[in-house]
Amino acid sequence: MKWLRDQTLAPIVDKVEAGERLTFEDGLRLFHTRDLNALMRLANLRKERMHGDKVFFVHSMRLEFTNVCYVGCAFCAFAAHKDEDRAWDYSPDEVVEQVRRRYLPGITELHMSSGHHPNHKWEYYPAMVRQLREAFPDLQVKAFTAAEIEHLSKISKKPTLEVLRELKDAGLSAMPGGGAEIFADRVRKQVAKNKVKADKWLQIHREAHSLGMRTNATMLYGHIETLEERLDHMDRLRKVQDETGGFHAFIPLAFQPLGNTLAQNLGKTDFTTGLDDLRNLAVARIYLDNFPHIKGYWVMIGSELTQVSLDWGVSDIDGTIQEEHIAHAAGATSPMALSEEGMIRMIQHAGRTPVLRDAYYNELQTFSMRETEAAD
Repeated sequence: MKWLRDQTLAPIVDKVEAGERLTFEDGLRLFHTRDLNALMRLANLRKERMHGDKVFFVHSMRLEFTNVCYVGCAFCAFAAHKDEDRAWDYSPDEVVEQVRRRYLPGITELHMSSGHHPNHKWEYYPAMVRQLREAFPDLQVKAFTAAEIEHLSKISKKPTLEVLRELKDAGLSAMPGGGAEIFADRVRKQVAKNKVKADKWLQIHREAHSLGMRTNATMLYGHIETLEERLDHMDRLRKVQDETGGFHAFIPLAFQPLGNTLAQNLGKTDFTTGLDDLRNLAVARIYLDNFPHIKGYWVMIGSELTQVSLDWGVSDIDGTIQEEHIAHAAGATSPMALSEEGMIRMIQHAGRTPVLRDAYYNELQTFSMRETEAAD
């Protein structure tokens, strides 16, 4: 271990090399170490044992069917009141037309997460999914965060499990991981006090998994949370994954500091640093040993740092997206979309093998260097 500068990490190195699980104290040591080279090496080792040099991406479309929301999360710059000029609210027919307008050959995943609309009836939601599947039978609809599912439970007066079952019957393929924010009560009360509680968020994902639906999990970091609270968040997810095995990916979301009340109250104008982003991804990869993928979300941290993150445990970089609005409303400086060719180049130029997947992580196409050079 000549490369190890922080000798207190030696027992952790032994565990990772042996494929053993880390304790909470181990995770904290990783978060606090200054030996970032060791952190990178350990995360990359975990990742390559799972996936070799493969890095996954999806040809996807992002659609927010409304930005009208009554919840009032302090970190959000996306939500609007229904009477604001910037508000939009599509009917199911308009959602189908929006998808048709943006559709490109090869898109397999439609990702939808939106505001908690105060006036839509329950029937609106399964009707929207059903119409989308009828119009685009090959499109996998990944929609409705756990926070939205709780909202639908309230307006329908149905248990969340029944809401999930009916949406699945309508054609829902998978659930995104949004709404998790930070599970710690201290933080949640300040940044998302009116949103689904942590235990309920976890319960809804358990229920989705029980129906055979795969989901993702997120964590919003870089605002008022501590490193211990970040790790507590990961630890709760690891326990659920032990129970269900239903999570595809963990997605750290870097706080965007523009246009929201939380940033204004904190006087915060700086984005998370690149090293903090990389450290967070690496710790997640090492600690969440039962999660298939750690995702570097290029919308939040930029395509350049996402490319670097492929050495820090990241095995998935999300998708082509097409018109993302939630993060950009809060100041994200990344493009609104990336082309498939751009994603292939990003991965291959980092010395990795690009793999096109679908929403279920079925491998659709692996791109060789020759194919990538042709894309250039």
